[in-house]
Amino acid sequence: MSSVYRFPLQHPQYLYPPSKNPYWSKIQALKGLAFTDHETERSPGQWRSKWDNELPPSSRELHVEIGCNAGHVIVEWAKMHPSRSYIGIDWKFKPIFRAVEKSQKQNLKNLIFLRAHAQRLNYIFGPQEVDFLSLFFPDPWPRKSQWKNRLINSENLKQIAQVMKPSGIFHIKTDHPDYFEWILNAVGELPDTWKILEMTRDLHQNHPSPQNLKIPEVTLFEKLFIQAQIPIQSLKLQIIHTP
Repeated sequence: MSSVYRFPLQHPQYLYPPSKNPYWSKIQALKGLAFTDHETERSPGQWRSKWDNELPPSSRELHVEIGCNAGHVIVEWAKMHPSRSYIGIDWKFKPIFRAVEKSQKQNLKNLIFLRAHAQRLNYIFGPQEVDFLSLFFPDPWPRKSQWKNRLINSENLKQIAQVMKPSGIFHIKTDHPDYFEWILNAVGELPDTWKILEMTRDLHQNHPSPQNLKIPEVTLFEKLFIQAQIPIQSLKLQIIHTP
């Protein structure tokens, strides 16, 4: 393999390595509906223009979901809010393809999907391009040897801040208390960049029947956690200043 593929994931010259996954070519064929690998980094600052032929111009809010899986939540959001633009990101090929299938069945014109690594958000999006960012139930990488793999840390929060609009919102949910504390500590290291708008360690505590909540109010994972009576930690952050 060429050395060009050996740059660290967050390096400016990183390139996605070739893939033999059968869904890679299927996503390639979904012109305008999904993008994969280095194609996701060719339009920073221009994502709203992807919809200009179908939708009103670029004043529309841009909502991005990291870890969208097969699009269960973001498809419903896009259906409920046709005046907004949505981008779903996941690093797995098959879920992205399935997400596009769901979107096509609904004939949604305000939603596209990216097969990409979330650690490269600042290469995918331009400065101050994103209005709302969501990250629901990321892998907590619970063992100490795995902590370096966690998406949320102070350095990544700096990178994420660069793509957020002034006063942009970042919503995080997790079922993992230790990861939640880790996230709070990372936010605390950047007091001039992010402020906490909302925080709870038991999101559905006061809901009369959380087991009856439906997508997109909750995710598929969240429904399982509610059934198992696992508290959901939730955090909404707002940009104070772009680093």
